[in-house]
Amino acid sequence: MDDSNPGGATSTDGKDIEPQWPVAARRQETAKENCVRLRVQEAAPHVAQVTIDNQPKRNAMSRAMLAELADVWERLGASADCRCVVITGAGDRAFCAGADISGDLSAPEETARMIDRALLKTTAYAKPIVAAVNGDCAGGGVELLLATDVRFAAEHARFGLPEVKWSIYPFGGATVKLAQQIGHVHAMDLLLTGRLVAADFAARIGLVNSVLPARDVLAAAVATAVEIAANSPSAVQAVKTQISAGIAEYAAGREALERQLGDRVRASPDFTEGVAAFREKRRPNYG
Repeated sequence: MDDSNPGGATSTDGKDIEPQWPVAARRQETAKENCVRLRVQEAAPHVAQVTIDNQPKRNAMSRAMLAELADVWERLGASADCRCVVITGAGDRAFCAGADISGDLSAPEETARMIDRALLKTTAYAKPIVAAVNGDCAGGGVELLLATDVRFAAEHARFGLPEVKWSIYPFGGATVKLAQQIGHVHAMDLLLTGRLVAADFAARIGLVNSVLPARDVLAAAVATAVEIAANSPSAVQAVKTQISAGIAEYAAGREALERQLGDRVRASPDFTEGVAAFREKRRPNYG
């Protein structure tokens, strides 16, 4: 989607096309944030491509972008024409570096519900989602990845959940989904150390399906989405709904404790120090 075609879509050969399903209207951008947006376009018949574009901040997502992403999922989910979704990041540095923690970090209930919707944390979502991880995937980026079904990663991509380094509770789903998807020991390693791991390691532990040269990642994701979209939509969506409903129900059952723990971390002196250290680009001192 280029600036001359707001709200439209762009085909893979660069020609403007009319979208076959409702897409989220681009939010009104300020001069300060005019490079920050989500792009929704048709990657192939019945396949929508969602691109996170905040390259100066490694595709970190502001709260406005998260709210827009929540709306995108709702619109694509309601569209009969959209049968599969590909999600990726703009550029070649990052898929998504998580939440943009330079802004407001409070988490009132309404905000928490919006983030849950954006990351499909407690939502039984019927449309399959294929991830094209074009670069680093960290924090909320990993939590977004956990909402996807098939995952391709570039060779240079790295994965991690660094929240504990900065005294932030990872309340976007990692504490309730990661162990289910990759097993207890690997999940605890990532969650408690906050370290980044290479793409080949992520594949070995089952966090991604396969690792490819960067130039091939998006094409592989779109090809897989096309293969999925060629199957019976009713059967595919029934399978996806059953599996995602089980994950969502478990996550919803942990939500009260999740919010209690998140509030406890945000109220601690460690939180003030951790966030300050992140913003000042220094090592935190927890005593």
